[in-house]
Amino acid sequence: MKNNKKKIGILGVGNLIVGDEGFGVHTVRYLEEHYEFPEEVLLRDGGTAGIYMSPFLEECDPVLVIDVVDIDAEPGSLHYYSSADVKAGKISTRMSPHQLGLLEILEICKLRDAAPETLEFYCVVPKKLDTSTELSDVVAPRVKEISDIVLKRLAELGVEVTERAG
Repeated sequence: MKNNKKKIGILGVGNLIVGDEGFGVHTVRYLEEHYEFPEEVLLRDGGTAGIYMSPFLEECDPVLVIDVVDIDAEPGSLHYYSSADVKAGKISTRMSPHQLGLLEILEICKLRDAAPETLEFYCVVPKKLDTSTELSDVVAPRVKEISDIVLKRLAELGVEVTERAG
């Protein structure tokens, strides 16, 4: 019998060679290095994969998206957006400067009647978007902070995550 239960997705989006733009990818890598996740949780370095993220989005619900957000706010500040915020148009379809917008990809998933019901965005405002693989001084510490917030959210969803030894 096929299991139709969707997995919980954690999606880090961004371009690793454009400074703070790589925040989401750095965060997913941090989580993978430091924690063991049960099989019902899928972590994905979405990079700038655009439309290629649709199978992941269709397989998961909820999806916790980690990305930079292009808003007029203090660089390094953290921002959370719920599915309701997305539906209400409170976030731009191009939250970050890269990819075919994630929200456009979600529209494609909806056409296939496979979009996740719940999307949560955990974002940071970038400071530097230049050619670099390093995060800026204000964004780098946010990797652990957002990781802790995501782990707390998983606990709320009843998921037990264990810290890797060493």
